[in-house]
Amino acid sequence: MRFHSHMDLALAEARAAATRGEVPVGAVVTDASGAVIARAGNRTRELCDPTAHAEMLAIRAACVALGSERLTGCALWVTLEPCPMCAAAISFARIAKLHYGAADPKSGGVAQGARVFAHPQCHHRPEIFDGIAEAEAEALLTRFFAGLRKG
Repeated sequence: MRFHSHMDLALAEARAAATRGEVPVGAVVTDASGAVIARAGNRTRELCDPTAHAEMLAIRAACVALGSERLTGCALWVTLEPCPMCAAAISFARIAKLHYGAADPKSGGVAQGARVFAHPQCHHRPEIFDGIAEAEAEALLTRFFAGLRKG
């Protein structure tokens, strides 16, 4: 099977989140064949929900679409390294592959900080691919936070 990145769709979700005044993070869930099952951008402010991260929303929607709490064989594409909460949800959902763009030294939970998948209590560890469209993902975040500081 030929590799196809879905980071362009995740970036589109991140840009849409930014236009809503949300931190620009986007996520896409694909099945084993690469078909898009769900996509989402951050909605924490809009929904007044601290768990409404792009990853969480996309995982929830994909589970509903598949009629299962497990996303075995699925891949998650996200523009920013998942936080510890999202990393735990990725593990609980049994997502096979995690693709992410920018690293998150402040709040990351995969390669930074908590390193959720490295803990012995973690029952499932996805295959991880980082740095995909990293520069564009970082630029979205940098522009967003620079705009907040000016405003």
